[in-house]
Amino acid sequence: MKKILNLAIILVACLAFGCKKEANLTVLKTVPFSTGSSNLSASTAAVTLSKANDTTSVITFFWPAVEYTIKASVTYTLQIDVPADTVGTSAWGNAKSITIGNDVLSKSYLGRDLNTLATDMGIAPGTEGALVVRVQSYQDQYAYSKPIVVKVTPYQPVATYPLLYIPGNYQGWSPGTATTAAALKPKIYEAYVYMPAADNYYFKFTTAQDWDHINYGDGGNGAITTDGLAGGLISPGPGYIQVSINLNTNTWSAVRTTWSILGDASPGGWNTDTQLTYDPAKQVWSVTCDMKKDGSFKFRANNAWVIDFGVNADGNLAYADSPVFGYDGAVGNITVPSDGNYTITLDLHDPSNYNYKLKKN
Repeated sequence: MKKILNLAIILVACLAFGCKKEANLTVLKTVPFSTGSSNLSASTAAVTLSKANDTTSVITFFWPAVEYTIKASVTYTLQIDVPADTVGTSAWGNAKSITIGNDVLSKSYLGRDLNTLATDMGIAPGTEGALVVRVQSYQDQYAYSKPIVVKVTPYQPVATYPLLYIPGNYQGWSPGTATTAAALKPKIYEAYVYMPAADNYYFKFTTAQDWDHINYGDGGNGAITTDGLAGGLISPGPGYIQVSINLNTNTWSAVRTTWSILGDASPGGWNTDTQLTYDPAKQVWSVTCDMKKDGSFKFRANNAWVIDFGVNADGNLAYADSPVFGYDGAVGNITVPSDGNYTITLDLHDPSNYNYKLKKN
């Protein structure tokens, strides 16, 4: 009877005040990245970088989708670190995190981007180093892949600097259509400018293709000035002119040049220059002559060893002697693949890409 009375009291209370059912608590389950033994992979285990693969995909990382309890987008982030920073109490604290995006399951790197990443992580150019890589997923909680190690050998890229422009009387004082000057060393600019016969040979350097920014004129005694009202610099006359400006020392120069080849691979040996002829339409110097395999040669200006080109370790045209950039003893002579008649071309119209060609006839 007492039990029935207690139930009645509870029933009356529920009718008076309302009774609510206790809600079930949703407990988040720990989400594994993958049940497989290898849940992150790379297209290669080692990458050697160079200028040649700057714009090529050199490595791709792949990973499986993480299955969360709630069916919604999952954000993936690639984390990259050096081995020493992936252990201990602060493991992965210095990692570079690259957000890949929602539901994206791969990431590719171009050579130049991986090169920048590797050097930023402290791997010295020309040295093989290790990078540790893992993937972080996130929806309502984080999950991490097993890390993998990739060996990377970066290279030292050639530094690039903003161009300068060289308007002058030779082209109507138009910065927008002027020849450019490039820096092969910090703040030291050079270009070769063809100036046909005219009433004067004044020119200036500008930092933009207009007159609204800095322009460099004659400061007197071989110096430059940023005074926009200053007079122009002056070439030593018409012809193919090497012009330079050094923003470290605020000086400039202009030298008229003609070009030749000299060496025991060439017709005149090491005693007589074989002259090249300039083509203003093609903007190149060239000569057709018989050359020898058992020998070598260099390009030189004004029949003297003051301004001359050989080839560097990569086989590219490079200064051996230059009053602007100095002497480089590592630059070697140029050879020809076999005896025969060749058309030899020297192209200096683009200061960012001096080059030459040997065409056997």
